[in-house]
Amino acid sequence: MKLILASKSPRRCELLRRCGFDFTVVTADTEELTTAADLRLLPEQNAWRKARAVAATHPDALVLGADTMILFDGKAVGKPADLSEAARFLQEFSGRTHEVVTGLALCFPDGTSDLWHEVSQVRFKELTAAVIAEYLRLVPVLDKAGAYAIQEHGDMIVADYSGELENIIGLPLQRLQQKITAAVKL
Repeated sequence: MKLILASKSPRRCELLRRCGFDFTVVTADTEELTTAADLRLLPEQNAWRKARAVAATHPDALVLGADTMILFDGKAVGKPADLSEAARFLQEFSGRTHEVVTGLALCFPDGTSDLWHEVSQVRFKELTAAVIAEYLRLVPVLDKAGAYAIQEHGDMIVADYSGELENIIGLPLQRLQQKITAAVKL
């Protein structure tokens, strides 16, 4: 069965390759939802919208959609518009904990779907303005939710985390690998 990743994220591609799956990337031009009654379900809904759009043009494939967002103080935190906003995000996270939620959707060739989400917690160190400036100098953050990448100089800003590290990077692998392996064997 052909596997398609409905995401052009280089981080997701790298993580999926690490699992040893052969896949292709096909993205759909879908508008992401920004509000939901339960914000933890928002990434699931966006992942499903991406996967469903690609599955519509590739009906014989197993299509994986994913979406990651940060929840902080009851609000969704997206990608920063500029470096000033990135610095503000990092300062707000300083010394505090936030959630990283990744929603996943698998669309099967028989028309059914499997949706779920994974949650990790990230606690930041107390950050000085100098550390924030150095981090922003070292890491391109404008394409990253919350203006950071734990895998890129994360030791500068992250005190600790709970949950799956790959979820924080953008694609939780434990359950995903099991589900894809089971689907491919069908």
